[in-house]
Amino acid sequence: MLKTLDNALELLEYFTRETPSWGVRELAKEMDMSHSIVHRILTTFESRGFLIQNDETKKYELGTKLWEYGSIIRDNLRISDVILPVMHTLSEETGESVFLTWLDDHEGICVEIAESPQRIKYAMSSVGDRTPLYAGASNKVIMAYLPKAAQEAIIDKGLKPKTGKTVIDPEKLMEDLAAIRKAGWAYSVGEYSDATFGIALPIFNKQREIVASLTLAGPEYRMPEAKVSEVLDMMRRKRDEIEACLHKLSISSVAGRRHPIS
Repeated sequence: MLKTLDNALELLEYFTRETPSWGVRELAKEMDMSHSIVHRILTTFESRGFLIQNDETKKYELGTKLWEYGSIIRDNLRISDVILPVMHTLSEETGESVFLTWLDDHEGICVEIAESPQRIKYAMSSVGDRTPLYAGASNKVIMAYLPKAAQEAIIDKGLKPKTGKTVIDPEKLMEDLAAIRKAGWAYSVGEYSDATFGIALPIFNKQREIVASLTLAGPEYRMPEAKVSEVLDMMRRKRDEIEACLHKLSISSVAGRRHPIS
């Protein structure tokens, strides 16, 4: 029974932004699982509204039931009510987009965005996007505070470049993470998206576990090195406000597994 449940939950994880739809045979091949078992799981999820089958392609896609659950979580956590105004203020003060990225096991999830008021802005991420923890300031500042075993597990899964500047050498990545942790913040240019800068700060819960990051991002040309320290001071004040909000709401983890600081 538990094995069946595990298979079913693993199957759902294959429905991502990159691969939002699957046919029975291609998914069975991808999962190295029996065609009949995959078909049975898919039809069960479909009957419950977790998946739908496209009438034209006959492929399966995520259903509205999952969207309903996501809405319930957001409503219960009240993150938007207390944190988004702080992010909007920071965006207005700096003129850049602000992102809140949450830790979910070995990935980051974008849970809130305050878009830049400027015409040219960084808009490559959307709420709900999952990103690897080794690419870009918003992710690496989280990875830097994970236990070494968790960092090694991420590296062992493989480091795939998002751009030509993504650090995919394990030794260099570990050096970067150590430097980020020592500094207490992360800065990157073009690691996740070409010609885009990212400045990120870690966010901790009451137990001093790393749970998220606050990131400022925009076109590279708008963030000269001389401006970074000024912006960083503004970000620290807003980060402290966000942490205070989370502590007041007694939120320890919005997404998934928490990690104590090693």
